[in-house]
Amino acid sequence: QVQLVQSGGGLVQPGGSLRLSCAASGRTFNTVAMAWFRQAPGKEREFVAGITWSNGSRDYADSVKGRFTISRDTAKNTVYLQMNSLKPDVTAVYYCRFAGDTISWGQGTQVTVSS
Repeated sequence: QVQLVQSGGGLVQPGGSLRLSCAASGRTFNTVAMAWFRQAPGKEREFVAGITWSNGSRDYADSVKGRFTISRDTAKNTVYLQMNSLKPDVTAVYYCRFAGDTISWGQGTQVTVSS
């Protein structure tokens, strides 16, 4: 089993920045990748960004390219999502996902962009 604990998020004004963190514990020795997804009210959960654990290769949804950056700290088994130039349309609950021997999801954290 892998446990994920998310932190960060909250309320920010348009144009502001936030950083999300997701720390993995438990059976993390076969980590393949970690990723961030989000789910806005009334919409399906969608992919935001992902990172391959072995080499740090990154992938982004087109809607966040240039504004969001995913990174990892392999020593801490933690993945981050730096979100800059935030707009109201990114308001959603953000979830991290672990992929290895199993798939695990974080508890979700609310990100609200509003003036």
